[in-house]
Amino acid sequence: MSSTVMQETNLHFRVKDALGAALVAGLVGLPMLGLTTRDGNNGLEVHTRWALLAAFIAIAFAGRIVMQLLLQRFSLFSKRRSRARPVAQITGNGSLVWAGAGCVAFAVLLPALFAGNRYVVDTATTVLIYVMLGWGLNVVVGLAGLLDLGYVAFYAVGAYTYGLLSTYFGFGFWQCLPIAGGLAAAFGMLLGYPTLRLRGDYLAIVTLGFGEIIRLILVNWGDVTGGPNGVSSIPKPTFFGLPMQASGDGPTFATVFGLDYSPGQRVVFLYYLILALALLTNLLVSRLRRLPVGRAWEAVREDEIACKAMGINVTNVKLSAFATGAMLAGFAGVFFAARQGFISPESFTFSESATILAIVVLGGMGSQLGVVLAAALLVVLPELGRDFSEYRMLLFAVAMVFIMVVRPGGLISHRRATVSAPGMEAKQ
Repeated sequence: MSSTVMQETNLHFRVKDALGAALVAGLVGLPMLGLTTRDGNNGLEVHTRWALLAAFIAIAFAGRIVMQLLLQRFSLFSKRRSRARPVAQITGNGSLVWAGAGCVAFAVLLPALFAGNRYVVDTATTVLIYVMLGWGLNVVVGLAGLLDLGYVAFYAVGAYTYGLLSTYFGFGFWQCLPIAGGLAAAFGMLLGYPTLRLRGDYLAIVTLGFGEIIRLILVNWGDVTGGPNGVSSIPKPTFFGLPMQASGDGPTFATVFGLDYSPGQRVVFLYYLILALALLTNLLVSRLRRLPVGRAWEAVREDEIACKAMGINVTNVKLSAFATGAMLAGFAGVFFAARQGFISPESFTFSESATILAIVVLGGMGSQLGVVLAAALLVVLPELGRDFSEYRMLLFAVAMVFIMVVRPGGLISHRRATVSAPGMEAKQ
């Protein structure tokens, strides 16, 4: 086929694809941009904005073509780069180790770099909560290959365990932390046992139903959970028994260390607390990946039938993955309840599970550093879009689509076995 015919074929394909994108943009944008309501003499009146809709469709058409050209250039650049450098140099772990060390150093110094800026520290705390949740779900989805759409249920179990035990029985944060983790792990095994024979979409449907069951129990069991009103007045964690407050019945953090009390002290303390929990989570998951149970997770992910043929107890492997991921979600739930001081079923809807799953997929299945990058991206992007008002989530969705098109395997998409035979690393 001559180059002229190939160019005409590519042009025809690009125009056809761009027209399809423009059609979808028109259907989606019609109720959002083309039509609007305004107050009139007889109530709300519907007005049209055809010019704005037409501009949106034109931008979608032109943007699709530009994206195709960029993807073509990016593909050619990647091929040339792979030919110029050996694969072992491109996929080496040294750069990832240095990147991870840089992230940890930046996280430790962040309160000092943004001293007095409570908004940045609060946002970073939220990022670390999602990082911890992402690492927990990464055990189930990324390492064991089990699609879980009800992960937020374990998050809720941890939060309500601390909220109820601290409110009604006077338990402290550090006392509830192992209790909530163990209870969430038990719920994980409770979910995992009936789903051992299910895979793929069927497993996702069952886990989605489990998440909704937990949410409905929290809503309707009002005598215990408070129903839609939730649980309030949850105590904050203390620094080895020293509360972060101006005054109290006994010594406080400020009086013991001779500091002038400031509300920012509690914000920084909560940030370093979730940072420590997140680092311990990373250490635990990284260690488990190198143990026999971690290798079994990866083996089940690659080929479950081969694992059974080799004598691996697939039942115990799957249950351990569900229990470990649920335990880490329970820890994150305890911190969430302690930080907020109030929890309700509205904080544990399906959208939270979807967000955590998006973090794992966007970061790269099985990648620890990828989860960190994806969590920062998914939390910071909506915050940066607040100035765009009603178009905020639209821009966020466009950014997500663009990232997944450019990096379909995730931000850090390279995945290989944690432990390999000698000499195999150089061949990969």
